[in-house]
Amino acid sequence: MSNSSLLWPNSGMPNTTTPAQYILILIDMAESQGCARDSLLAGTTLAESGISGIGARIDDADFNQLVANAQRLTDNPALGLKLGLRLNLSAHAILGQAFMTCRDLAQVMDLLLKYYHLLASGIQLELETIGEQCVLTLVSTPSDVSVEFGYELLYGAFVNTLRGLLNAPDLCLHMELPYPEPAHSSIYYEALGNEVYFNCVRGGILFHRDLLSTPVPSSNPVLRNLYEAECARLLADLEEEKSVAEQTLRLLRKLEGQYPQMPRIATMLNLSPRTYRRRLDEEQQSFQQLLDQVRVEHATRYLQNTRLSLSSIAYKIGFSDPSNFRRAYLKWTGMTPGEVRKD
Repeated sequence: MSNSSLLWPNSGMPNTTTPAQYILILIDMAESQGCARDSLLAGTTLAESGISGIGARIDDADFNQLVANAQRLTDNPALGLKLGLRLNLSAHAILGQAFMTCRDLAQVMDLLLKYYHLLASGIQLELETIGEQCVLTLVSTPSDVSVEFGYELLYGAFVNTLRGLLNAPDLCLHMELPYPEPAHSSIYYEALGNEVYFNCVRGGILFHRDLLSTPVPSSNPVLRNLYEAECARLLADLEEEKSVAEQTLRLLRKLEGQYPQMPRIATMLNLSPRTYRRRLDEEQQSFQQLLDQVRVEHATRYLQNTRLSLSSIAYKIGFSDPSNFRRAYLKWTGMTPGEVRKD
């Protein structure tokens, strides 16, 4: 699988952001390795404003540029993993505080699935129970960072957070990654444990369902409701809809594989088809453009994060003929599916 990232047009997409505390930790890590701050901030809006006036959240474009700068300057192949292992409960701010008030890990996972966009608005997570196993899947990674960095960051942060939350410093989970074993794999095993497996069909963190009943030592039911209410408020502010195009993208992403026709989407948004078209025209968008944008996002995710065959991926995004899918994907991205998936 290619280590390179793919850049998609952001027209009409909701603005994705990263908590400022994650950026500050990344900067501190890089500076501790001798990197100059000016070089780290190059190409970002922080280059002019500096970090003294940093807000609660930073646009993902700045975060991605900081990551690229830090990777180049530190020459650290495991930067994502190292950063993830620095993200503890206090780094997660209000959501981290909410985790600490939960009764057990089941409540923690419930909060995570509800509010993880407070931690990373550009990803998508799913949790499913298969027999006796729970599987947490990183369904999509941010498009502007490498797949490896995205997984390293999530896996490092997840296991480090659980170790602190459950007071279990030696906790290790079964972790699967959808890319070949990297040269620095020894760092994975050292940080995450021996149950790390590469080149899997898809990425996922697996653990026995009994772990969900593990009590949280710092549980506080009274404060839990207070913290969750604040998380809900912050998420509502974060996901405030600003355009019909953004609402359309949100719906299409949730209805993956179904992709309703335009009249159905208009109805779901409580608009007539005529009003819906007019609103999109005013935003200089079209339904087909938005649909293609989501289909290419989903196709790229399958190519990068799974080992599904091209014919299966084509079917999942609405093509009965793989050759038509290849042509469409080349038109959308300028790259063939094979080039994106190349090991």
